[in-house]
Amino acid sequence: METVEMNSVSLKRPHSEDDVTNADEIKRQKISEKSETGNDSGQSVETVTGQPDKSLLEDTKNEIIPNEESEEQEDEELEDSDEDGDPESFADMMKHGLTESDVGITKFVSSHKGFSGILKERYSDFVVHEIGKDGRVSHLDDFSVPVDDEDPSEETFAVLSDEDKQRLEELQLLKNKETSVAIEVIEDTKEKRTVIHQAVKSLFPGLETKTEDRDGKKYIIAYHAAGKKALANPRKHSWPKSRGSYCHFVLYKENKDTMDAINVLSKFLRVKPNIFSYMGTKDKRAITVQEIAVLRITAQRLAHLNKCLMNFKLGNFSYKNHPLKLGELQGNHFTVVLRNITGTDDQIEQAMHSLREIGFINYYGMQRFGTTAVPTYQIGRAILQNNWNEVMDLILKPRPGAEKGYLVKCREEWAKTKDPAAALKKLPVKRCVEGQLLRGLLKYGMKNIISAFGIIPRNNRLMYIHSYQSYVWNNMVSKRIEEYGLRAVPGDLTLKGATAVHIEEGDVDNYTIHDVVMPLPGFDVIYPKHKIGEAYKEMLVADNLDIHNMRHKIRDYSLSGAYRKIIIRPQNVNWEVVAYDDPRIPLFTTDLDKLEGKPLPVLPPDGKFRALKMEFSLPPSTYATMAIREVLKMDTSIKNQTQLNTTWLR
Repeated sequence: METVEMNSVSLKRPHSEDDVTNADEIKRQKISEKSETGNDSGQSVETVTGQPDKSLLEDTKNEIIPNEESEEQEDEELEDSDEDGDPESFADMMKHGLTESDVGITKFVSSHKGFSGILKERYSDFVVHEIGKDGRVSHLDDFSVPVDDEDPSEETFAVLSDEDKQRLEELQLLKNKETSVAIEVIEDTKEKRTVIHQAVKSLFPGLETKTEDRDGKKYIIAYHAAGKKALANPRKHSWPKSRGSYCHFVLYKENKDTMDAINVLSKFLRVKPNIFSYMGTKDKRAITVQEIAVLRITAQRLAHLNKCLMNFKLGNFSYKNHPLKLGELQGNHFTVVLRNITGTDDQIEQAMHSLREIGFINYYGMQRFGTTAVPTYQIGRAILQNNWNEVMDLILKPRPGAEKGYLVKCREEWAKTKDPAAALKKLPVKRCVEGQLLRGLLKYGMKNIISAFGIIPRNNRLMYIHSYQSYVWNNMVSKRIEEYGLRAVPGDLTLKGATAVHIEEGDVDNYTIHDVVMPLPGFDVIYPKHKIGEAYKEMLVADNLDIHNMRHKIRDYSLSGAYRKIIIRPQNVNWEVVAYDDPRIPLFTTDLDKLEGKPLPVLPPDGKFRALKMEFSLPPSTYATMAIREVLKMDTSIKNQTQLNTTWLR
């Protein structure tokens, strides 16, 4: 799944009365909060729920996987360190970005008049709870640890003094230059040493211990396991046969995406990220709650991380015999606050009733297509055309718009010299796509672009092709709704089990628009039998592609296709309009608030601002931004949001 993230900005709707029917009506989306872990430089949210369409990923069973070539830590620091600049200059750069109409998002299904609001003014205004395959919604509501005879008792930790614990914590968190901490064993016995070893490893995950003789005294030495030689595999000893091999837990996180969270957990536990498993990745700029499983790490070790990690909480521990698998979820439940809304009560009621009864067009959201002047679907199209010089050019050439300074310099160097080594020197962050492609060109040469491109992780490469499929699908669905409206017609497609069939004339009354699917182009799909079937062919012909030959000479890039419902009707839709005065106060309580006993916020009935609190559940591979777009009837692209935000700030 592509996780391109958006700059968060606040927007106001233009006040012209005539703009309601304009296809480019603007949807606001504000970002005022900075990440607590550094500059929130250009990053906000991936609001796709769950995983991509399963059939899009037939050859990609692990769509999101840890990058085994973990680059240097300074990459992370550099990525978070760029200044965003003032709003006006950023808006000026974003003039080159995409709008919804650029990627085929042009239609609405409801008839109400749109209104403005601010989405994600605070990341805590957007809360996602995962829905498991059994239909159970994940909640963090229990910090207790399941205890068995193999776990060290709490009394074990009493062997460490407060001073020992402080020094060990500083060592664990790398807060000083000490490489080890020595703890003298008073009244030395083997049993006493064993208890100290246990206490250190359990209380301070990531530290290893050994016993040393110094001047005739016994010391327990605590130290960090050597970087890349850290526990490559979970500990093989001391795991009871009666206990499930996987510890399942609920991860509550704030303002971090799932892979970042897992990388942090693995760093503190000194294990590789690939021993963690999960059912779906979740948004960064949000509060999210999801289930995670980890191989042979005790609940006790995990629970101790709650004492030293910011923006994470772990709980609801249990041991099971199986990991989690990508895509096994039923979807996600969203709780969203749209602040400073302008709609009348009647407009809001109409909008929310329409969302509940009819739904929204199941467009692929803007984050599917990238945020720069070179959309990801253009690179995908060049791959399918087998035009590798174009692929290289699109990824590396200078582009207008918002980018980090070092990328701009790298592109300028590439345009000037076409020398991968020289361009790489301008690029401190080597793990980005540009850096990976340049390394590939350095290794394989300019005449073997295919192999050079292959250096990029497979999931990232396939993301470009999936983006092109999504681009075609969005455009075709807009045409389908324009041509035939919100009813099933002869020639449409519907699913019988996993097989697509055409709706026949005599059968059409048995179907509604909610039964209709449209294909993503590929070699293993059929197309509608009406005008839209021809429109698919025409669009691909215009892109120099043959709809009847979607197999690529490189197997990875062969598209089998998939089917996707054109209208999604959210489940469990509820809403409430509330008044408030202070934009900084939360408008609902989170799982963590409830665990910590925080009371519900007290809101003034006559507050000067109004907010729409809404809840809904969506299946996997649907975009919450597209549901919110239908309510507000505003463009969700960064281009429109940023330019409106600049006007509003003035």
